[in-house]
Amino acid sequence: MQAVNFQTAAATVRNAEREPIKFAKRIGSTTFLVSVRFSETATETVEDKILRMIGSEVKNVA
Repeated sequence: MQAVNFQTAAATVRNAEREPIKFAKRIGSTTFLVSVRFSETATETVEDKILRMIGSEVKNVA
């Protein structure tokens, strides 16, 4: 039986979690390549972030 190094295994899992999620989205004749990453230390929810971004954009347009 092979010994398991739990520190190495945990580091491998953490590194895998840090890899961005990648996908392609085609809209019309344009293909967008998207890379998504999530912060492990974020305190803002996705909903809060979207509302903040919309509010900021509204202020810039007004």
